[in-house]
Amino acid sequence: MLALVLPACKSEYQKTLKGTDIAKKYELAKKYYNKNDYFRALGLFEELVNVYRGSDEAEEIYYFYAYSYYGLKDIVTARYHFQNFAETYPRSKYTEECRYMTAYCYYLDSPDLTLDQASTYKAIENLQLFINLYPKSERVNECNQLIDKLRNKLETKSFLNAKLYFKIGDYKAAIFAFRNSLNDFPDSQYKEEMDFLTIKSAFLYAQNSIESKKSERFLETIDYYRNFVDSYANSKFLKEAQSIYNDTLKEIELLKQSVN
Repeated sequence: MLALVLPACKSEYQKTLKGTDIAKKYELAKKYYNKNDYFRALGLFEELVNVYRGSDEAEEIYYFYAYSYYGLKDIVTARYHFQNFAETYPRSKYTEECRYMTAYCYYLDSPDLTLDQASTYKAIENLQLFINLYPKSERVNECNQLIDKLRNKLETKSFLNAKLYFKIGDYKAAIFAFRNSLNDFPDSQYKEEMDFLTIKSAFLYAQNSIESKKSERFLETIDYYRNFVDSYANSKFLKEAQSIYNDTLKEIELLKQSVN
């Protein structure tokens, strides 16, 4: 039966695609679309977009055309057409949905942590734009959830980038990176660890400094330690932080003795 049915379906598609009956092409395109056969649907909609341009049907055809790309998981092309739809038909009943889908496609295109996060920033920008344009939309809550996920990704990347400086022994850069990360994400889930690693980085930076800079930098380590203790009285890093503090006091005492 399959051997008989499949060629028939193929011939119907090819015959309609090559034919001149526009109404039949539109009918068959929607039939394929509703069956999730986006490849065949797109082949027909592609021609219909141009044929119906400027007509009453053009809006709906373009809507299905954009979704056909989405159905085929061509996220970048789908995003382009969703955005273009919203700009071309600003008063359409589909405009709100297409603006959301533009932002959502950026969200889906947000890459792995190790890669450039330009699409992540664009996704946040477009999700926020949607919220601003449609503050009463039922999609606002979902947009906020997606923004939170994306910001969490950026927050994690910022932390890992800063931690990398510490791992490779560039302690001065690590201190700046931890501070900058916390400036960008003041409520970061990694705040306690970054504040602790700042103490550790400051101590190691001071220890490896030239003699004339050591005293000043060990004093900075003490400042970081005191701020840490004030903020995290029950921290899991407290014992190690206190050990670094004690070592810092010893280093300062040795420097005083060497001067005398």
